[in-house]
Amino acid sequence: MLDTSLLSEFELDWHLAGKSPRTAANYRNELAKLLVQFSDPTLTNVKSWISSTESMVVRRKRGQAVRALGRWAEEHEYGFFEWWRRVPLAREVQRPQQTCVESDYREALTRVRTLRDRALIEILWSCGLRRGEIANLVVEDVNLADGFLIIRKSKTGRPRVAPLSPAGRHALRRLIAGRKEGYVFEMTTNAIRLRLQRLRLPSAHAWRRGWAVESLRKGVSESSVRAVAGWSSGAMVARYTRALSGELAISEFQRAWQERPGTSQ
Repeated sequence: MLDTSLLSEFELDWHLAGKSPRTAANYRNELAKLLVQFSDPTLTNVKSWISSTESMVVRRKRGQAVRALGRWAEEHEYGFFEWWRRVPLAREVQRPQQTCVESDYREALTRVRTLRDRALIEILWSCGLRRGEIANLVVEDVNLADGFLIIRKSKTGRPRVAPLSPAGRHALRRLIAGRKEGYVFEMTTNAIRLRLQRLRLPSAHAWRRGWAVESLRKGVSESSVRAVAGWSSGAMVARYTRALSGELAISEFQRAWQERPGTSQ
């Protein structure tokens, strides 16, 4: 029978597998709610529980949580949730999301007023960092000599590095000149959001999507984009670039033709 101790073991194994701690915590919270209503849930109980909320997002998350636990239980032969494959997943509606393009970047540079503004735009465009990662960036993690940033705190909990563009390196050098320690931007995540709004610029996520698309357009491999972004699979790359997949494919073929001998016009 499923109990809270098994939920703890499930969460721990999720962490040890290198998966997102936040996702594990969210799954455990949802599953704990399920056990409050049903001590030994059946497939019918789970379907009822999932459908009890009107939120399509929550329905999908609940279904994902049950499936993840069921898959884990099967792998470890615990003998519960054997019907996990039959748990329905609510269809996620994909809404158009703003994605920055190079013209947005050029326009942003005309609106900046301070060294910090310029450095913020350069980091958003060349590194695709999340707001929290920008807020947590410290001077010691900026390697100007080799041109990269160390991201110690991220959504997945795993550190990574992000390469700096020449413009980004120059902007950061001016911003942190003379400083040996402390936060690079000295801004909270909310302050970053408000600053972008006051400059009438897209959100940090729009910049992150634009960075991913632009990187692929310029020939950066998907595996490199995933590594720098901190994504464990290609799902987020596909999600961010779905609307522009045709354009990206054309760009890739054109590069390939240019590289082949005897194909130039």
